[in-house]
Amino acid sequence: MHDLVPAPSAEARRWAMLCHYAAFLGFVVPFIGNVIGPLVVWQFKREDDPFIDRQGKEALNFQLTVTLLHMICWLLVWVLIGFPLMLLVACVAFVLTVIAGIKANQGRDYRYPLTWRMVN
Repeated sequence: MHDLVPAPSAEARRWAMLCHYAAFLGFVVPFIGNVIGPLVVWQFKREDDPFIDRQGKEALNFQLTVTLLHMICWLLVWVLIGFPLMLLVACVAFVLTVIAGIKANQGRDYRYPLTWRMVN
């Protein structure tokens, strides 16, 4: 038998969604905004609900991975594949972030694929 875990409250779902969507601060403050946004939301709300804590860590880990990938792309600019790869990483990150926010708002845990989970 499975233990039923109560669904996160509407407020917890909203904050978890905001953990993911705070990454769009990267459009305002390039290169660090995508990490700072989720980090700040997670730091302030992580103790309010385990769902916010899990989704905040997931969002932060994904954005750290994206930032690392962008750094690698900048190095690859010298061999002319950096810009197309950077565009690809940005598009995939945008789509996955939107999906993660939607899932969090539904109260469902979301795990980003191919993410280096540095924050546990």
